[in-house]
Amino acid sequence: MKNPIILFTLSILVSCSSQNSKSLFNGKDLTGWHIDVPKMDSIPDARNPFIVRDGMLVSLGTPQGHIITDDVYKDFRLEVEYRFAGQPGNCGVLVFASTPRSLYKMFPKSIEVQMMHENAGDFWCIVEDITTDNMLERRGPKSEWGITEGKKRRILNLTDGSEKPLGEWNSMSIECLNNELKVWVNGDLVNHGYNATANKGQIALQAEGAEVEFRKVVLTPISQLTE
Repeated sequence: MKNPIILFTLSILVSCSSQNSKSLFNGKDLTGWHIDVPKMDSIPDARNPFIVRDGMLVSLGTPQGHIITDDVYKDFRLEVEYRFAGQPGNCGVLVFASTPRSLYKMFPKSIEVQMMHENAGDFWCIVEDITTDNMLERRGPKSEWGITEGKKRRILNLTDGSEKPLGEWNSMSIECLNNELKVWVNGDLVNHGYNATANKGQIALQAEGAEVEFRKVVLTPISQLTE
């Protein structure tokens, strides 16, 4: 027979965690976010690639750009549930985002957590940097490392076998604490970085060629997870 005191304590912890978690997407509109799509600057009738459909936040993939939170966040766990709606392709979650259009006049200064099909969990350094174990193996020759155009900015994940088949929902958890970043895909730890050159910033989702549906974008402060 299970201890009723333990069960009661666990229920309180779960309740507190859920009460302190914040959905960054309200299921109805894009309140709390702003759009940064360069093509929309010069083409008045360019479509907004970020829409709400059937209660989901959808990145249509084109024109390319980002949807960025209005608020800045520090020390949090972000839980995202996503799937490619049609053909597999590219997308990503950017954390520690700050200066817009810092790379290729498109990408905000940030660390990208890759969602590209079969590469989920890779890090991409976007005018910010981060360290991982086995850097030479996972990033390439040190002389070619960098955080700007033409440099080796990609740090391979720990496993490419954690994604679910196309059409199924994937869960991605991103934990940012001080200058450390951990990523899980469907429960597997797929990357761990530290000594990041930023420790706070906005959060952004990409439009980068493929249609992606998001049914969950929930943030929980780390302090609430440990209390």
